[in-house]
Formats: sequence, C-alpha cells, structure tokens
Amino acid sequence: MGRKMDLSGLTDSEAEHVLQVVQRDMRLRKKEEERLSELKQELDEEGSRCRLLSRQSCFNQRCCIRCCSPFTFLLNPKRQCRDCRYNVCKACRVYNKRDKAWLCSACQKSR
Repeated sequence: MGRKMDLSGLTDSEAEHVLQVVQRDMRLRKKEEERLSELKQELDEEGSRCRLLSRQSCFNQRCCIRCCSPFTFLLNPKRQCRDCRYNVCKACRVYNKRDKAWLCSACQKSR
C-alpha cells in the first residue's frame, strides 16, 4: 500500500477497471479485518469464560469447559486440549494429526 501507480498509459476504461479492482481489494481487506477482530473478541470472551469456570472446584473434571456438557465414560469421554490443557468433550474438540494431539475448538481457531 502507499505506492502510486502510473495509469497514464492506460485507456479510460482500463484505468476505470484498475480503480474498481483496487476499490474491491480495499473492501475485502476491511471485511477481513472486521472478521478477524470479531474472531479475536470471541476467543477472548471464550478464554474469560473458561478461566471463570475453571475456578469452580472440579468443574472441568466433570464437564466440558467449552459447552458445559457432562462427561460420560463411553458416550462423551473427556480429552485434554494440548494447548490450553482444559478437558473438552467430543463435540468441542478436533484431532490434530500433525501434532498427534487433541485440540479444543477455541485453540484450533486461534492457530
């Protein structure tokens, strides 16, 4: 950004087309910045909620820190997230083949 383009060798229609492309690029960049800002806020809120819940005695031993569903031995076993170290249920985790470890949905988004 910040570079000046010499459009003097272009026809009016070509210059107009270049201008439209640049304007579209600016709109897309702004939209992406907004999306990333919302995602960052969502992750920050999720982290705050998890810290609050983890202060409750044994909460994360019995329930998923992300969705609060109770763990069961066969149907909904707990797994520890490699990054945040919280226990999560099967609906709130993904397996990372590269690391050979479970990640919670929030940590997966933040990678």
